[in-house]
Order: sequence, then structure tokens, then C-alpha cells
Amino acid sequence: MATTTAFGAAADWTRRHVEAGRLPVAVLGIVDVNGVVDITAFGTDPVSGRVAHVDDRFALYSVTKPLVALTAMRAVERGLLTTETPLQDALPGFVSREVTLAHLTSHTSGVADLTLEGGGSARTHGHATTLREAIERAPLDFAPGTARRYTNLTWSGVTALVEHATGRPFEDEFADLAAAVGADGLSFDTDDVHHVHGTERYEHDPAALFALRHPAAGAAARASDLLALGRSLLAGDDAVVHRVTLEAMLRPRTSGLVALDANRTRHPEDFGIGFNLPYRPSLLDHSTFGHEGWCRSQFWVSRHTGRCVVLLTNRLDTGEPDVGVDVDELLNAAFTGR
Repeated sequence: MATTTAFGAAADWTRRHVEAGRLPVAVLGIVDVNGVVDITAFGTDPVSGRVAHVDDRFALYSVTKPLVALTAMRAVERGLLTTETPLQDALPGFVSREVTLAHLTSHTSGVADLTLEGGGSARTHGHATTLREAIERAPLDFAPGTARRYTNLTWSGVTALVEHATGRPFEDEFADLAAAVGADGLSFDTDDVHHVHGTERYEHDPAALFALRHPAAGAAARASDLLALGRSLLAGDDAVVHRVTLEAMLRPRTSGLVALDANRTRHPEDFGIGFNLPYRPSLLDHSTFGHEGWCRSQFWVSRHTGRCVVLLTNRLDTGEPDVGVDVDELLNAAFTGR
């Protein structure tokens, strides 16, 4: 698909990194309240030989998190739970009554995490064999709400709360979220996603992670699926969540808290419910909310410009100094429209 003049700089940025080999392949999409402005595919995967197309599905990694949070908040809108519902309501064996849905979705729960490297094995806590068992047995490293540490295990607590409140499998609720905007490529099925590069550097096994159908990092989608979600949130059409619910999700919940995850302290950011709220000096627009995936995929919405940008790609180590992909360059180009 041809690139529009208004967003040529964003497309040029993506093409440049694909042609240089820093990104294996990529799909870039930009949308405003009126619909898709541009969606373009770039490159041929150097390992699989697969040519990128605009309707390809990619593993989302942590872009999964805000989508799971939106699913939970749809249950809140139905009066089935609140942001202050304790995890113990769903998992009576959990260590603390103080940990709530809001803590679980804002990285402030204090729950001791498990790593995703090596496939994200759930056997970290007490020889648990599932993510659900792992969080039910997990200890707290700090009092809920007193610090911030980026976590993945907590999202299995979110799914436990949703299932307890709705009486349905979480993935059925997740499918309803996708169906609300016609995002029929959004799911935890990953058989057709693009090959993930850069795994050896972290001893990471994508297949093992995908087998967990991990609510922190296991979903996959097409660019058009995420663009449909972003357009709905921008339009305030209440299809995904009510505009009041979205505003509640965007209230910073980590301002002033010490960040215990040293690898993220260099990236100034707050977290709301599920959404990352970055305020990095290199970003021109500090009204953005969304999330990045470990594979370097991006889902960001700008309240100031009324645009959503989605980048789907498939390399884990692009942020390392020897690779050097600075996504803030892309966001600046996409949101200013040069």
C-alpha cells in the first residue's frame, strides 16, 4: 500500500530500519478517529523468507497487557468487580488481602515475579506447574502500593479475577473485547505469527512462552486489530470501554513511587491501569498512552493529536546499543505528521 504524504516520515523511518537489517520485517499503521490513515508492510524475513503483508499476525509480547486490562475493565463496567477487588476473592490461598486488581495492573502489587526468559516457566514459585498456581503461591517483596516494579506474573491474577467475576473463561471475555471492534485477528493463538529474532541473546524460547497463553505477553494480532482498538478509544464511542472507564485507566498510579526495576528507571514513565504513560524527554508528545512489546512492537495513542500508531515487528534486542533502534524517533514522526 502506498504511503500517504502526511505520514511519509514515519514510513521512511520504518523502511530505513528494515533495509538496514535492524528490524527483520515490519507493519506500520496509523489511524485517527475517521479511520485508517496509512498501513504499510516492509521487508522479507531473512530467516523464514516470509514476505511481510499488512494483514500478517505478530506476537505482541507486552502489548498484551493493556488489552488484558481493558478486558478486566469491561467486567468492572458490568458491576462484577471493581479496581479495588482483592485477588483473594478469586484465589483464597493467596498471601495477602491487600493486593487488588488496580495493584495487579499497575505494577504496584509487590508480588514476586517470574521471568519470561527461557520461556517464562511457571515453576519459579513453589514448584508450581501453571501460572495460576505460581501466583497463588507467590510471596510479596514489598507492601502493595508502596513501590513500582514491572511484573508479568501478576497478569495471571487479573485473569483469575475476571474468571471468578464473570464465571467464564478469560479468553472468552478477551474474544468479546476483540469482537467489539471487529478485531478478529486478536487472540492467544500464535501458530501463524512471524518468526521472533534475537532470542539467543536472552536464552528465550518463544514457543514455550506462547504455549502458556500468557496474559502478560502471549497474545498476537494484526496491525488492523490494534488500529481498530485505538480508533475506538480515540473516538470515545464506548465500544471497547466507556470513555469514563478509559479516563480512570489513564490516571497515573505510580507517580512518586520508587522504581525497583532498575532496567526501567532510565525510561521516565508512569503506569495507569494496564497502560504505560511515558514522559521521556525525547518524546514531543507527553499525552500518549499505550505499551511496547519485548519484540519491539508498539501500540500508542495520542490524546493531543487524535492519532494512534501501531508498529508490529519481531526482534527482541533492537533496544540494545549495538542494534540501536530508537522508537521515540518513530513516535515523534507519526504524531507530528511530517
